Amino acid sequence: MTNVTQNRPLSPHLSIYKQIPTMVMSIVHRFTGMALYAGTLLVAWWLVAAASGEAYFDWVNGIFGSILGRLVLLGYTWALVHHMLGGIRHFIWDTGRGFDPQTSTKMAWATLAGSIILTVLIWIAGYATRF
Repeated sequence: MTNVTQNRPLSPHLSIYKQIPTMVMSIVHRFTGMALYAGTLLVAWWLVAAASGEAYFDWVNGIFGSILGRLVLLGYTWALVHHMLGGIRHFIWDTGRGFDPQTSTKMAWATLAGSIILTVLIWIAGYATRF
């Protein structure tokens, strides 16, 4: 009896593929989805703190107001916006449009640029409305 697996071709590894923007944005979309789980736990923590009393709420706000806390919140904002725009991109694909390489590459770059621009605008609006 011969070994059947010896004569099979090896599957190509990801390292032989040239990374294109669409591929990278697909991977980033998955990572932002995972990051949103952790960020949503932080939002829930903040809401629990708001319901628990002024002292605890002030303590949690102090953590979120620190430099590290603000960086985490900035990352959460970007992940949320990027994941939303990636979802819109996938919705467009669900309609059967945007599959040609030029359009899908433009949509991938637009997702990245749009997420950065919208995140900055959200944070500008947030700081502009502070008392």
